Amino acid sequence: MLTVSKLADSCGLSRSTVLYYESIGLLRASSRSGANYRRYSDADAARLRQICVYRDAGLKLDDIRVLLDRPGSDPSSLLERRLVEINDEIERLRDHQRAILKLLRTNDSLWREKDMTKDKWVAIMKAAGFNEDDMRRWHQQFEKAEPAEHQQFLEYLHIPAADITKIREWSRTA
Repeated sequence: MLTVSKLADSCGLSRSTVLYYESIGLLRASSRSGANYRRYSDADAARLRQICVYRDAGLKLDDIRVLLDRPGSDPSSLLERRLVEINDEIERLRDHQRAILKLLRTNDSLWREKDMTKDKWVAIMKAAGFNEDDMRRWHQQFEKAEPAEHQQFLEYLHIPAADITKIREWSRTA
């Protein structure tokens, strides 16, 4: 039997993630100890590993619940639907990337604007519907497609050189 922390560690998750999965009914502790601590069985650990596999594939938690709670269900349709969504998302990010590159290549007032900062840019991206993962993928695609322009853009945002180096490093390794 595993504790919450041991179960989380075994799957590379935080304790709070495991507890969240339990709070939404995606995972259940098999039993409780005399001191009322959650205890997870090997079957619970296997279920959590399957949840992780599906999350790594980008499936939504509701879709994962459907797959796990209906034995014998075929994940193909859900996986195919998610693949289409990911392809659409990638294309949307590429459209954003192309638009930004076009702006960077022009000498219009945006480029000459000295007041643009990282915080302002992040606010613009969030207002456009980007979350942290979207922005991370955007940086990764930008670095892959146009590394010199990515560097130039980060400098334009007045990001310190050490931070630019970090951003570009994780953009290349992800």
